[in-house]
Order: sequence, then C-alpha cells, then structure tokens
Amino acid sequence: MKGAKGKGAAKKDSLKPVDDKKVGKRKAPAKAVGKSKAKAGKAAKDPNKPKRPPSAFFVFLEDFRKTFKKENPNVKAVSAVGKAGGEKWKSLSAAEKAPYEAKAAKRKTDYEKLMTAYNKKQESMVEDEESEKSKSEVDEESGQEGGDDEEDEEEEDDEEDDD
Repeated sequence: MKGAKGKGAAKKDSLKPVDDKKVGKRKAPAKAVGKSKAKAGKAAKDPNKPKRPPSAFFVFLEDFRKTFKKENPNVKAVSAVGKAGGEKWKSLSAAEKAPYEAKAAKRKTDYEKLMTAYNKKQESMVEDEESEKSKSEVDEESGQEGGDDEEDEEEEDDEEDDD
C-alpha cells in the first residue's frame, strides 16, 4: 500500500496548480523572445514589390460590398459585410462563381508577369551590390580604412592634452 501511495503522491506533486502557474509564466517570456528573434531575422518589406493578387472570393467581395452598402446603408461594420459576403459566396453555384474565378486567374497572370520583371530587376541590383562589396573588401585588405581610425584617436588624445 505504501508503494501505491508513494506513486500517487508523486503524481499529485507534479500536477499542483502552483507548478502549472510557474510553467505558464515561463512560457510567456520564451514566446516573446522567439518573436523578437523572428522579427530581427526578417528582411524589410520592399515597397516596390507587386502586391499578391486577390483570390476569387475577394474579387467577388469587391462587387458584393457595393451592392451590400446600397441595400444596407446603415450597416458600417466591416465584419457584417464580410459575414454576409461569406454566406453569399457559399450559396453561389460553380457557374455563378466562374466569372470571379476568371477575373482572379487573369489578375494572377498579370501578377506573375510583374513578379518576373521585379525579380529580374532585383537580380541586377544584387549583382551591382556584389561588385561594390568586392571593391570595398579590396580596400579593407589594403588597409586604407584601418589607418583613418588610428589617426582620429590620436587627434582626440592631442585635444585632451591641450585642455
């Protein structure tokens, strides 16, 4: 009986509410640290990059918003328009969705063309940057930049001695 009691007691000790709170407190800072690392690792967004095309549903919503606002001028909530649009989209047949899907497909092809042009432009810019980096690396190896720092420090020391 003592053995069973001891095993049960060990399980109860590990599941105390106090311990759960401690574990919860440990999790929150760990997530915050993880997010900051993820944000630090992300590259900045390029404002020149083309926006992704809308899906067929969002193409449908563009038209639906206009009609919904005419029918319901008092409803200002975006969520209400979204919910009504979602319900309407679900009720549409495949034939009724076809024109929106065609528009979305056209926008997608346009986007792909823009992205290929954008990527070519980016590649050419990267090649230019690499050639500039190699020039700066050559300058660093020759010691042109290193000597300037030492001279600046000596000038600062001289100024302090004058005071």
